[in-house]
Amino acid sequence: MGHPAIRWLMGIRASAFKLSLQVKLILSFMFVIFIPVILFSWYTLKEESAKAMEELMKNNENVLAVEKINIENNVELMGWTSQLALSNREMNNYLQIEQTQDAAHVFHIKKDVVNSFQYFLFNNPRIANVRLFTDNLYVNEIWPVILQESRIQDKPWHEAVMKQSGLPWWEIQDSVALTGLPSEPSPNEPFMTYLQEFKYADNRAHNGILEISMKLSNFFSRTFSSVQDRNSQLIVVARSGQVFSLEASPVFEQHSAEQLMNNVKLTRNTDYEMVQFKVNGQSYLAFQSYIPSIDVHLVNMVSLEDTMEGINHSRVRYMILISLLVAFLVLLSYSMQAMILRRLKVLRESMQQMRSGNFNVELPPITGTDEVGELGLHYSKLILKINELIQEQAARQAAGKEAELRALKNQIDSHFLYNTLENVKMLAEIDGQYLISDIMTSLGGMMRYSMEWQQDHVMLSDEIQQVQHYVSVMNIRYDGRLDLRLSIASECLKQESLKMSLQPAVENAIKHGMSRMHSSDGNLVIMISAVRRDQACVIEITDSGCGIPEEKLSLLNRMLRMEESAYQDVRQSFVRENNQDSNGIGLRNVDQRLVMSYGTECGIQIESQEGSYTRIIMTLPYRVLGGG
Repeated sequence: MGHPAIRWLMGIRASAFKLSLQVKLILSFMFVIFIPVILFSWYTLKEESAKAMEELMKNNENVLAVEKINIENNVELMGWTSQLALSNREMNNYLQIEQTQDAAHVFHIKKDVVNSFQYFLFNNPRIANVRLFTDNLYVNEIWPVILQESRIQDKPWHEAVMKQSGLPWWEIQDSVALTGLPSEPSPNEPFMTYLQEFKYADNRAHNGILEISMKLSNFFSRTFSSVQDRNSQLIVVARSGQVFSLEASPVFEQHSAEQLMNNVKLTRNTDYEMVQFKVNGQSYLAFQSYIPSIDVHLVNMVSLEDTMEGINHSRVRYMILISLLVAFLVLLSYSMQAMILRRLKVLRESMQQMRSGNFNVELPPITGTDEVGELGLHYSKLILKINELIQEQAARQAAGKEAELRALKNQIDSHFLYNTLENVKMLAEIDGQYLISDIMTSLGGMMRYSMEWQQDHVMLSDEIQQVQHYVSVMNIRYDGRLDLRLSIASECLKQESLKMSLQPAVENAIKHGMSRMHSSDGNLVIMISAVRRDQACVIEITDSGCGIPEEKLSLLNRMLRMEESAYQDVRQSFVRENNQDSNGIGLRNVDQRLVMSYGTECGIQIESQEGSYTRIIMTLPYRVLGGG
């Protein structure tokens, strides 16, 4: 039976190809409108339902994402607070005392250290409490900041904090109260606490534990907000499995948060995971995400009752609309066929001429603002565009050949200059003019270094070599009165540096140092040093010139980081007052390049003492080029 059916279908297809376009349109409308309308309606309604569910999921994922951002901000705030607390020198000195303190000293600590400590750390109202628990028996308790560690040794999290070896530990506590005093937080409200061990100055012996508290309603602000979507509610699940949420949420009217969470299997996936389930016939969606930094799960529980009801209403309205639209299209399509086919025939004849190679075909005007009229307009523009592209392609090929010739000429010119310098060098050596030979060597090295710009970052040793070449050349002008001295640490030789960043500083040193020379021998000493300091490489260029007045030095440092408009105004005033263009533009350019490459913490600073020296300090992140 399969073979006759296939032959029948193939016969229908062959007959359809022989029919005119108008007959095909009539038949296609019959099949498209009347026969598949039920399937089309079902598919469309299914897509509409899927779109509603997708929008619901997207909105609730956004709610989860917003809460995660709030959590990240609070984690950063509490981490920043911990850094401030543990970096307080006076507080650390008091926590590490080795003998009993008299009452006057304790009163001083309370008045001058603890009070300022509290004021500084509690400038953010979200921080509820900062306490330092110490095991140093010489330390007197100063409520509510400094307490003895024995008060928290029975806490279930104490051992876990000690195992962290100085890393932070996050804990959700039902209460952070120790004695129930009025000065302590309420014992009936849960808190998110940041806990961290701190040690003595040797960074080995245990000194105590830092505790920073924030109300859970502030830490998870979106979870406990009273202004929320009535169909969704965020839930926080601690590592112990304890559930925290807004109990008054409409989502929990029929089932509590604990009952709903029994149907959700928590995972440690930091991305969003979704699970759909039913409880007593009520449908729910749960979006979960694990937050490893504080070891909690954040779940957005969504009730689907209102959503499913809205989808059913949309289905009824959509089916009525489809029925009316189908009836209208049947009538409209029949009346439009003749007009559409007549104009399409004109387009077909024009296309046949273009296919034969006639790109200068003249298209008869096709009236109308519908799709066929627009198609005719675009088709006429297409013909014009094709002719333009043919002409542009010919011009582009000619321009490409010319560009290749220019590139080849530039390459030949640069090699010509290098070869010429080498020839002059050889002639100087033959004639015994070794000074000229050395100058040609330095000049050739400078030209190669500056003209072969294949990358922006080079090793510091390359920059030093370029400066040596430059000073050698400048010594011809100043009769050998320039004395370049280097003190480069071995670990800084391969330091990553911006190309052509040292030479502008050396140029400034020579220009201003030699113009206002004050030394008895008339020599200018330029000292370049580079050392590693922690995770930074500090480069200093110091000259023995006459220095810079203090008011002018302050202005030059400010000009390095000014906005462009303000800089131009100050620069013009600077030039008028000093009658010279000594405005630090070269150093400003280097500073801006450093900031763009490494950030605002890097860059240039100018130091000077009038009548003694001027020093350019350049700070870079310590990076070994090619070595990480």
